Amino acid sequence: MKNKEVAKLFNEISEYLEMDGVAFKPYAYQKAARALESLQDDLGDLYRQGGLKALKKIPGIGESMAQKIEEYLTTGKMQYYEDFKKKMPINLEEIIGVEEVGPKKAKVLYEQLGIKTLEELEEAAKAHKIAPLFGFGQKTEDNILQGIGFLKTGKGRFLLGDILPIAHGIWQKLLSLKEVEKADTAGSLRRMKDTIGDVDFLVVSRQPEKVMDFFVTLPGVVRVWGRGSTKSSVRLKEGFDMDLRVIPPESYGAALQYFTGSKEHNIALRKIAIDQGYKLSEYGLFQGDTPVAAETEEEVYARLGLAWIPPELREDRGEIDAALTGKLPRLLDYRDIKGDLHVHSNWNGGVQSIREIAAAARELGYEYVGISDHTKFLKIEHGLDEEQLRARNKEIEEINLELKHAGHNFTVLKGCEANIMADGSIDIADEVLAEMDYVIAGVHSQFKMPRAEMTRRIITAMENPHVDIISHPTGRLLKKREEYDISLEKILEAARSTGTVLEINAYPERLDLNDLNIRVCKNLGIKMVINTDAHQVDQLRLMPFGIAQARRGWAEKEDIINAWPVARLLQMLK
Repeated sequence: MKNKEVAKLFNEISEYLEMDGVAFKPYAYQKAARALESLQDDLGDLYRQGGLKALKKIPGIGESMAQKIEEYLTTGKMQYYEDFKKKMPINLEEIIGVEEVGPKKAKVLYEQLGIKTLEELEEAAKAHKIAPLFGFGQKTEDNILQGIGFLKTGKGRFLLGDILPIAHGIWQKLLSLKEVEKADTAGSLRRMKDTIGDVDFLVVSRQPEKVMDFFVTLPGVVRVWGRGSTKSSVRLKEGFDMDLRVIPPESYGAALQYFTGSKEHNIALRKIAIDQGYKLSEYGLFQGDTPVAAETEEEVYARLGLAWIPPELREDRGEIDAALTGKLPRLLDYRDIKGDLHVHSNWNGGVQSIREIAAAARELGYEYVGISDHTKFLKIEHGLDEEQLRARNKEIEEINLELKHAGHNFTVLKGCEANIMADGSIDIADEVLAEMDYVIAGVHSQFKMPRAEMTRRIITAMENPHVDIISHPTGRLLKKREEYDISLEKILEAARSTGTVLEINAYPERLDLNDLNIRVCKNLGIKMVINTDAHQVDQLRLMPFGIAQARRGWAEKEDIINAWPVARLLQMLK
């Protein structure tokens, strides 16, 4: 939790620095925040064990930042941040969360109109006070209102990537209690939805009182909504609620099935039960008053004549018919991925060297890793030009030779994440693209183009014979930015005809493609790749978020090219 808190402060410091027009430092704080967000170790533990020296070993953290982290860990405050906040008392998370409002615009809005909150921003936009400001205009005002509307639709929901690590930690603590015989998460978290409302835990315990005492006094609990002998509800300081239910062992499977949901899946399942003369509830499957299945989920499904349905599929999208007829997909397994093709190195804005990335990928059991540095148009990420790409490729070739001589069956692939320009052209010369093992292309600018133009832009890029993969194809940022206005039907048609692979970006803010689009791609025979978009090696561990979305979209091993061996992967690329 401390990691997230400090990362949030560093992100806001970078925004304050940008407001003041400070060069370079904002990027350094952003980079440090990214490192902290995906750091596996707890900051508090690191500091207790190794002090400032241990903090300085974190990628992107120097003496000054380490001291600020130390100050926060020991006092709960960071004076450098507090000074900015005093000078510019804006709710940055709210204001800059609105698309079209960057740090510099937020500063103007505060200085000219005194806007500090989302509510005040909406009032000003509705009263048409924003359009007349220098550098804004009517289109920006309209986009701000549209952005606020989008944020409201996600209110009360949290990113899977933010919730899962916290919930996993609490689940492990519950399992470690001697009073707990069994524990699981349920609800949308178990179904691995991209956003989560609240978290449900189920446990089996003969001493529920002690378990409830433990649950309601967990670190980070700011409110206890209710505490009972079989159910308690709390709110954590991150703003989401958690429920804990103690279930008798004899009905645990039925309860796990019921509380996992979805509601639509459960309604359809209850109808099947009724048609067969049963009654299904969280207490079990009953024939009259006699329970016939309840202890495990598998026996509940089996008694109804269904194969067990993986939680990710339980959305009433055809999975029940498939389970009745033996046609459930053999879903991609969390261990099937053989490599990550979208990793940024320190050549362009990533933290680690290519050698360090290769070592981390090997540690994860991968057979290959693809280095996909940004290209020259993206100056903020220090994008590489043709000459730099060739120099970097030479380094990759040297590393592959070293790996071969050391007897390692591992390959570093030469890739890039090139920019799709407004007209659909790519910002790197074709002759250099041809020297890559693969080319990823993505939209990184002008997100608000009209539908026909944006659709044509992406299709033109796919028609380039050197472009293999389109990164984060719909451009969504969960809880921040809507998808591009595109004709997805036409884009998928073009992907199929050009043999272009579409990315499932595993970064928790993106998860793009989403589950519904993944299902459509699968049905159309369009191949996909799951990538982390990692900018430092700890982010390679984000892969399961992408795998979960692929599973929710019914994807199998055959649909995902980085579940294939490297020779087959390279053979199918353009």
